[in-house]
Amino acid sequence: MTYQDTYNTWLQEPSLPAYLTQELQTMDEKTKEDAFYTNLEFGTAGMRGLIGAGTNRINIYVVRQATEGLAQLILSKGEETAKRGVAIAYDSRHFSYEFAFESAQVLAHHGIPSFVFESLRPTPELSFAVRHLHTFAGIMVTASHNPAPFNGYKVYGEDGGQMPPADAAALTDYIRAIEDPFTIPLADLDQAKASGLITVIGEAVDAEYLKEVKDVNINQALIDQYGRDMKIVYTPLHGTGEMLARRALAQAGFDQVQVVEAQCKPDPDFSTVASPNPESQAAFALAEELGRQVDADVLVATDPDADRLGVEIRQPDGSYKNLSGNQIGALIAKYILEAHKTAGTLPQNAALAKSIVSTELVTKIAQSYGATMFNVLTGFKFIGEKIQEFEDTGNYTYMFGFEESFGYLIKPFVRDKDAIQAVLIVAEIAAYYRSRGLTLADGIEEIYKEYGYFAEKTISLTLSGVDGTTQIKAIMEKFRNAGPSSYAGLTIDLSEDFEKQTATSKDGTVSELTTPPSNVLKYILEDGSWFAVRPSGTEPKIKFYVATVGDTAKEAQDKLEAIENQINAFVS
Repeated sequence: MTYQDTYNTWLQEPSLPAYLTQELQTMDEKTKEDAFYTNLEFGTAGMRGLIGAGTNRINIYVVRQATEGLAQLILSKGEETAKRGVAIAYDSRHFSYEFAFESAQVLAHHGIPSFVFESLRPTPELSFAVRHLHTFAGIMVTASHNPAPFNGYKVYGEDGGQMPPADAAALTDYIRAIEDPFTIPLADLDQAKASGLITVIGEAVDAEYLKEVKDVNINQALIDQYGRDMKIVYTPLHGTGEMLARRALAQAGFDQVQVVEAQCKPDPDFSTVASPNPESQAAFALAEELGRQVDADVLVATDPDADRLGVEIRQPDGSYKNLSGNQIGALIAKYILEAHKTAGTLPQNAALAKSIVSTELVTKIAQSYGATMFNVLTGFKFIGEKIQEFEDTGNYTYMFGFEESFGYLIKPFVRDKDAIQAVLIVAEIAAYYRSRGLTLADGIEEIYKEYGYFAEKTISLTLSGVDGTTQIKAIMEKFRNAGPSSYAGLTIDLSEDFEKQTATSKDGTVSELTTPPSNVLKYILEDGSWFAVRPSGTEPKIKFYVATVGDTAKEAQDKLEAIENQINAFVS
């Protein structure tokens, strides 16, 4: 069918709620095409899209279809698997509550129990709940740090990590096999609750999560001496972090936590920020204002589903500087390894994991402590797979994992990014530098002086709609088939094509990559600088990751700007 045919099918559907019918009636032709030319696809972390009517939007019918696919996957694995059920959580966005309980009703129709949180909860707590309740799967309704018009749907496997590739592929097949999303049956909500097919959960799981969180901090004596009067400003950016972050900080002994009250209330419109993205300094405007009032040492922000953490540190002039995801990762990795080494608890087989597009600074830090770094594809499920591998074989002990996109995991009782854990360790790190008469700004400089000056930047190019998809494919092919042999005057020593699973050196020697296939290109330059290109798995974007190293901050930054300019010229 054409997009017009699909549009007309939706318009004529008698069960369609009035708000969706009204939206369809007001669509112009371009909007119709974008809303119906394709189906919203599962990517590296489920599906995410604009809220609204259409097959390429997120709405109750797309959610029902995804959940029906999940139900079919579960049923294919047998009765015992079905009995284990599914844990479900949701954030503060528009329709998150409705999507969560619609999912539960679809599952209940098939006799599959679900455990749904009573109110909004962080993504990492959903990951924990899957493991704690021994469910077969989990559903998290969230669009992470995207702007207010978006929502999303992430599926988790029985290990608490994002669903692994084999099951995710099978799930996608089941979803695609559903021809008519309007015919998917739902159990009655009240009857499903009464029968026990839908169980509402809350504080009991919170308490168990908070018990586990107690082990995140390493040096309690340090916190007791230097952390109790250290001033921390926290903002949940209108999201789920408010449910646990303050409790976790208080439990650890950080008593001087100031909260941006205007951003504590759940707000699907995120009315105090242009975008609830802790990667952006703009999201810290109110936190900075409060920080100046109370003379805060550090500002921390969690995104709406509290799986990503942003940090701002006080500069010598009293202003606040927004740290990059790589800088936060370097601070955490350095502290964890140093604290365990000092305490005599650093295992000989210590291991860290990061995505292939995250900084090599943390690799150098790991190596300096005798720890092994594992590089995995983008998507925290691949870090989760490494954790499971370490536990199964006993060959390595997991210490820390991160992605440059502000995602960190310290303790593996969760198998996804966990900003609650990250808040706790960053607070401890600030106390550590305070104990030495230093600040986090000093800590970053110490790391650069020891390991070299690293500069990194992620460039996102948004290309929406049918034309955008075509443009993204064309850019990837242009790099793959006709890319330059040098950048910023530096020769490419190694070209890695993760889709073809090949690494080609400048002399033409080809070796095999061991990661699963993925549409990513990475180029390592002669001085250790590199850049990578990959389409986003959940958004209509193509991303360019640039990382340079130099003897000074200026040298690294100058290289980065030169590479960025060359990339921009190449794709324009």
